[in-house]
Amino acid sequence: MTRSSETSLTAAPSAGHQPLTMSSREIADLCDTRHNQVVETIQRLLASGVLRESRKTTRRVQPEGGGRPMDVYDLTKRDTLIVVSGYKDELRARIIDRWLELEGQGSPALPRSFAEALQLAADQAREIEGLRPAVAALDRIADADGSFCITDAAKALQVRPSDLFAWLRGNGWIYRRPGAASDLGYHDKTASGLLEHKVTTVLRRDGSEKVTEQVRITAKGLTRLAKLVPPTIRRVQ
Repeated sequence: MTRSSETSLTAAPSAGHQPLTMSSREIADLCDTRHNQVVETIQRLLASGVLRESRKTTRRVQPEGGGRPMDVYDLTKRDTLIVVSGYKDELRARIIDRWLELEGQGSPALPRSFAEALQLAADQAREIEGLRPAVAALDRIADADGSFCITDAAKALQVRPSDLFAWLRGNGWIYRRPGAASDLGYHDKTASGLLEHKVTTVLRRDGSEKVTEQVRITAKGLTRLAKLVPPTIRRVQ
């Protein structure tokens, strides 16, 4: 008997986990019967309302080793046991044993030795370490409010201002018009609230006024940059 690998996980409708399901193909393989016979039984029980926990729709799979694609049903444990309730004791036992095997695979195994406990602790430490960049990003902007000039934003991000200017220009955040003395933000970044322009009137020595425009990074923009631009500055496509 060739065991199918069509057992799958399907999304739970209201829980945060995914319940195990067994496919009609695997039921047929385990019980040494034709798949279309299992499908006929499932369709009859679905039509009568006896199978209540499983989806009434099928999914198409490609059999291992080639062959024509087939449509299979995915059944919960309850519905699987109902489908095979009329089968011989030996066949029902195969299904039950397979379910116990699947449920055992879905449960986290407890360490059986000190070495396994150390390995588990090391794996968890690596997972925590992988979360540190995201946590650091939030920490750097925890007190952010209003908007910031790029130099101040660089300080908040713990990068050099020159590096941040270069990154912003190279990644489509800011640009400078020919002959202009200051940078401007690209429209998509200002429209999405990541950047803003601050207009300031400066009094010249001769008494005349000069209007200047400065691109500034909003708190929302700083949040985004904290995730995109690590202290070492990397180019994000």
